Amino acid sequence: LQEDQYDYRRKINTYYPFHDEGEWELARFLVENLTQTQIDKFLKLKWFHTRPRPSFTSKDQLLDWIDALPSFVPWKVSTMEFTGYKTTYPLQLIWRDALKVVKQLFSDPVFANHITFQPHVVNTGGQREYGDYMSADMAWKIQDHLPVGATQVPIILGSDKTPVTRTTGGLEMHPLFITIGNLDLEVRSKATLRAWRCIAYMPIAKFHVHPDYQGILQARLWHRCVDLVCANLKVAAKDGCFMPDPSRYIHYVFTPLEVDPWDLDKFQKAAKAVHLSGVHMPYWRDWTFACPSVFLTGEVLHTCIKFFADHPLNWIKETVGKPELNARFMVQHKRVGTRHFTKGVTHVNQMTGREHRDIQRTIVASIAGAAPPRFIRSICALIEFIYLSQDPVHSPDSLQLMAQALSDFHSFKDAIVDAEARRGKKGVKDDFFIPKLELLQSFRGMVEKLGTLMQFSADMTERLLITHCKHLFERTNRRSTDFTEQCVRILNRQESMELFNLYALFYSRGASLVNAIRIEDEEVTTVNPALSWISRVLPDETHSVHGPRPVRNHFLKGILSGDALTAFHLTSTPDFNALTPIAIEAKYSLVDFNHALSQFINQLSLSTGEHTRWDHGYGRFCTWNKFRLQLHSAFQPRVIMPSRVIQAYPPSDAFPLGNCDTVLINVTGDDGQSTSRVAQVRLIFQPKIPRASDLVLPMYLSSPLLYVQFFHFVANPSDRPELAMWTVERTYMIDQRGRRCRCGGVVSLTDVTHAVELIPEYGNKVDERISSATSLESYDRFFLNSFADKESYHTFSTEFA
Repeated sequence: LQEDQYDYRRKINTYYPFHDEGEWELARFLVENLTQTQIDKFLKLKWFHTRPRPSFTSKDQLLDWIDALPSFVPWKVSTMEFTGYKTTYPLQLIWRDALKVVKQLFSDPVFANHITFQPHVVNTGGQREYGDYMSADMAWKIQDHLPVGATQVPIILGSDKTPVTRTTGGLEMHPLFITIGNLDLEVRSKATLRAWRCIAYMPIAKFHVHPDYQGILQARLWHRCVDLVCANLKVAAKDGCFMPDPSRYIHYVFTPLEVDPWDLDKFQKAAKAVHLSGVHMPYWRDWTFACPSVFLTGEVLHTCIKFFADHPLNWIKETVGKPELNARFMVQHKRVGTRHFTKGVTHVNQMTGREHRDIQRTIVASIAGAAPPRFIRSICALIEFIYLSQDPVHSPDSLQLMAQALSDFHSFKDAIVDAEARRGKKGVKDDFFIPKLELLQSFRGMVEKLGTLMQFSADMTERLLITHCKHLFERTNRRSTDFTEQCVRILNRQESMELFNLYALFYSRGASLVNAIRIEDEEVTTVNPALSWISRVLPDETHSVHGPRPVRNHFLKGILSGDALTAFHLTSTPDFNALTPIAIEAKYSLVDFNHALSQFINQLSLSTGEHTRWDHGYGRFCTWNKFRLQLHSAFQPRVIMPSRVIQAYPPSDAFPLGNCDTVLINVTGDDGQSTSRVAQVRLIFQPKIPRASDLVLPMYLSSPLLYVQFFHFVANPSDRPELAMWTVERTYMIDQRGRRCRCGGVVSLTDVTHAVELIPEYGNKVDERISSATSLESYDRFFLNSFADKESYHTFSTEFA
């Protein structure tokens, strides 16, 4: 920026060529949100006849000014030729020098607190941790071959082809993306943080040859293009080069190819057919340290999630039956923040990776009773493997568990064949020749070499295809001849505006352009490097930054548990105010509320020695229909997770028995020992003292309380190895009138430790009279779903075990 030709003018007017900050914001808004036609219409409004006009008078002048802003690495156009082969259109590669893009990423001050320069080993509890690339074996192996003091900048590439029109034979784009392994995994996993950059749009070629040769020529063209784009990266990998880091220190760096995550199964199928790939000059042939067996990694989205959708989910449909499987998903209790399949899971032909993940959450518990135990165990083993493969941090123990899960699947997969669930076009199949399944065998070795596999998931590439292709295409005139060039111009303007906006913001406020390194000792509520930088230096300007916003941190102002590991939040205004005990019993259908509260007060007054004159029978209560519970990550204790809503709604027309979620609570027994129990939250309340009263409540009545109904454990995971879950049952008691009723009690809000999900034990068939509004109230026996989310799975397989 300081080397830009107009830098001397910006010493006088930071926002040159625009008049001031306000005009710059207007210009940026117009370019980001309106088409060129709409910008022209806006500038010709009669509104400007009686008011000052902006300095730019037309959309052409505005775009010229935007194009004159300092930009990232410039784009080029190269014509590719295949001697002897004609194409429908000229082969034009739109690209920019990958090494220059890498230098810009490596030196970007935004990433100053999110970048690593040297390999390292992390040991926790006597176990080595495998996190990002720099903590794995390959980083150390390459470092041993570099000059003393040199820095490696591992290259990560991503590429895929996507249609941008829906018509048959429509337009397609094939971008190539790049990032570096020095950046933190959390930064690289979000498209809005600019850690990934587009470096090329590959030509989409249609050769005038026999169809058998079309694929081979297209593959050769792709490799030749990557060869050109990455040529300088190869030189740097061999000879090294100098780069400044975000703090402006110079490093002598080498650029090994770390990973190129693509659909290995497609490559494998094509190669196996003729025992060759058809590409005689692959782009990695002269890339120092590059070995296809290392950098062509399996990745979670296709190798795990897509594999589940294509195979295990179909096996389940065949074994359980589509109507029954749909019914089991349709009647599951609805939790806030969790996808509910109102119409089942078999009616949609095309689902996203997110939907497939949501199906995995409850599939194991849902099919219990409808499929043979050995069949369920094989499916459970695969889900365990998929969950473990997504851990953000691995250890030798977790890798052993992952390997054991895959081994368990192979031990029980014969049940899938016995159920005739694996089928092909010609009927039942008795083999498991599935390329994706074979790739799972390599996951353990990949983690040890390159670090956690989540850093290479194609989720990011899929998202980038939307932001860098489909969204950009919608802003072009859709001409087939030059729509790619238009996309590049739009992309270049976006990058220029982001860069200029950040520079102008700091420069106009007199802030340093060097992002000071800070010690990461505080809790983390979000990973957004630009937002973190501005919030420290210019806290009043955080609104100007796009991207993920911080998770609301209830640990700062919320209610904390005794060990400060859990935070709770209630709205300042209750849903109901000043209810009497009789009104609560009627509204919430809790016939023993008054008795349960009396027991709670008697027990706590004896154990704490704090007695009260307050008569709860004539008291008034505030009640809430929900509260929020927030925890730290089970994998990374410094990271604060988004809060989860726990519902406790009274009966209504939509929910005739109430809409109440389940939690795990700590209770103290008669022997003084603390144990965990599963309970359903039926009421959230707090005593209300009149303002004129001088009555002071004891501590145990001064904070929010819960009325809950208990469950008790009837089986542990070893009793039902096919599910690997705890089984719970509702606890009943005989009341004073001799009636059998649910066992309830009052506990403190801070006794809650986790939100949990219960899946009913449906048996052979789901009762047709039950719906999602009544399923949690209609069954008595449930499975404690350990696959509710990855955090829950880790907790139940470690702490709760």
